[in-house]
Amino acid sequence: VQLQASGGGLVQAGGSLRLSCAASGSSSSIDAIGWFRQAPGERRELVASIRSSGSTEYKGSVKGRFTVSRDNAKNTVYLQMNSLKPEDTADYYCNVGRFIGSYYYTQNIWGQGTLVTVSS
Repeated sequence: VQLQASGGGLVQAGGSLRLSCAASGSSSSIDAIGWFRQAPGERRELVASIRSSGSTEYKGSVKGRFTVSRDNAKNTVYLQMNSLKPEDTADYYCNVGRFIGSYYYTQNIWGQGTLVTVSS
């Protein structure tokens, strides 16, 4: 499986962006896709995930503003980001993972980062 992330850019605070993560290869074996972000000097953190069942989970600070969805026909997962804040500025990555219970475990399959910059 390979992932291709896209959709980042520069937006003013309060604006919106939609990130895309296109999967190629044996995508039918994917248990879950996670969206991570990493700001300069910070650790990479999980912000949203979607399971093969369609259920979704979000980091508390983005809940109500970000929505993760998927289009199975296009093998693509989206991250719709609304009401963006300067603190959302980061490189965003998608990842193939799996859930064990309620915990998301990354597999070593990452899309390239796509930079989101939110100006105040």
